[in-house]
Amino acid sequence: MKEDTDLREDFPILSQEVHGKPLIYLDNAATTQKPQAVIDRLSNFLSKENANIHRGVHYLSMNATTLYDEARSSVANFINAESDEEIIFVRGATEAINLVARSFCNEKLEPGDEILITEMEHHANIVPWQLVAGENGARVIPAPITDEGEMDLDQFESLLNERTKLVAFVHVSNALGTINPAKKMVDLAHQKGIPVLLDGAQAVAHQKVDVQDLGCDFYVFSSHKIFGPDGVGVLYGRKELLNKMTPYQGGGDMIEIVSFDGTTFRPSPERFEAGTPNISGAIGLKAAIDYVNDIGWETIHEKESLLKDHAHESLEKNPSIKLVGTAENKVPVVSFTIDSAHPHDIATILDTKGIAVRAGHHCTQPLMKRLGLSATTRASLSFYNTIDEINQLTEALKEISALFES
Repeated sequence: MKEDTDLREDFPILSQEVHGKPLIYLDNAATTQKPQAVIDRLSNFLSKENANIHRGVHYLSMNATTLYDEARSSVANFINAESDEEIIFVRGATEAINLVARSFCNEKLEPGDEILITEMEHHANIVPWQLVAGENGARVIPAPITDEGEMDLDQFESLLNERTKLVAFVHVSNALGTINPAKKMVDLAHQKGIPVLLDGAQAVAHQKVDVQDLGCDFYVFSSHKIFGPDGVGVLYGRKELLNKMTPYQGGGDMIEIVSFDGTTFRPSPERFEAGTPNISGAIGLKAAIDYVNDIGWETIHEKESLLKDHAHESLEKNPSIKLVGTAENKVPVVSFTIDSAHPHDIATILDTKGIAVRAGHHCTQPLMKRLGLSATTRASLSFYNTIDEINQLTEALKEISALFES
């Protein structure tokens, strides 16, 4: 297991100062920082290996094609997909959800049908379903959660019926940190023949994801949430479903034969990757996966569990702080409010101390309404954070609490 200092030294951005104070980066749910290994891999590709992929017969093109294909294989292995053909590169989790909404769900919906989500969804797992539902006379139904931010499984199961054409829910909540009982929820849906999409954007950096064990039909995530570059993400889909879906976009590389009379399309994954893809992004994602695999999930779990427990215990000692999202099973995401203090004011003051957190509704306005809030302040941790950083956050929040109480 690497020591704290070894892990932090892998991330060059963490050595800088902000407002004359050492940077304490606690906004990892928004985006993770990038290790030197990923930065170097991107730099090397762009400076020495850059070329467009597929159909090129020169060395650089063939090599870039190999690297891109290796990136797809790396992702497949990382989430234990049955085949590389089940991995589609997209711009991010949001585009992946929109792709499924348009290419899988849209043509199946009829008036009166339902898409079941939950009250803790990110807007990216609400709005795409609302769009296709609205076009077809269908409805989006939110399954309730408890005040602690956990799924009410009895209510969830009761909402599954013959009108439910898809279930889509977040694997891990970005606003609360709740880890949903995904395997159980997938099984309940499948018992009634309902396909399931999992939004894994917040899960992949904190825990091993095995799509075959989960049993889900679709799984989505973004590279930038797991120490990789932005602008690239992943849609996993079961091959038998993908090859029946209509293309999401048209263009080069996703076709078999084009004529003025019509076009035939390639199978997955090429069917859904029209145009030049984010080649360097995919290669950077592979470097990030290699980095995570090198550290190992045991190390990540051990480190993050200590950080999460210490953060909760420390903040709970401040009577002015109310923790939001206290599920028993969660990742190190800590949302909170302070009496009489607006979350944006809290975050602004913390920034003057070099502490980066997030304030707002976290793209979960319906969740905030359910909890009777307009916004929270969120500290989201990663394995490269330290106990000392949490202590500095705690002390800063004591000062802020006293300021707003006076």
